Amino acid sequence: MPAAAPYRRTRNNRLVRALAAAGTGAAVLALPLIGATGASAATGTTTTAATTTAGYPNNLDGWIRESLAIMAEKGIPGTYNGIHRNIMRESSGNPMAINLWDSNAAKGIPSKGLLQVIDPTFNAYHVPGTSFDIYDPVANITAACNYAAARYGSIDNVFGAY
Repeated sequence: MPAAAPYRRTRNNRLVRALAAAGTGAAVLALPLIGATGASAATGTTTTAATTTAGYPNNLDGWIRESLAIMAEKGIPGTYNGIHRNIMRESSGNPMAINLWDSNAAKGIPSKGLLQVIDPTFNAYHVPGTSFDIYDPVANITAACNYAAARYGSIDNVFGAY
């Protein structure tokens, strides 16, 4: 039985693929020109404010920046990177995070919020002008940073559970 010749692409196939790719790119670039002014996702029945009452974005970036502004007013040290690093380790950016398994939880005082603060620490280091709700992202960040400043000099000096 004779062996089949190996498949060879013709140069035309390469040209067709290049034109198809270029055409797709041109279509994407042309969308704004033909009236597609933006993309949006379907919204659910619940909505959240796009900004905080202070005008910062209502997301992790905005909460950190608002906290830094309050901290600057109150003389509490800390940087964006130090706060973000600790938030990502402690709660992955979830302001409703709660730890129900560690030693604090076993004592009935679980760690809560972005920086996993326990109620007594939150109350002792609460920063005036912020919410008294431990789950409020800005209040949680500023109280935790106030505690870290008193204990470690700054949240920037915290590289593990505190």
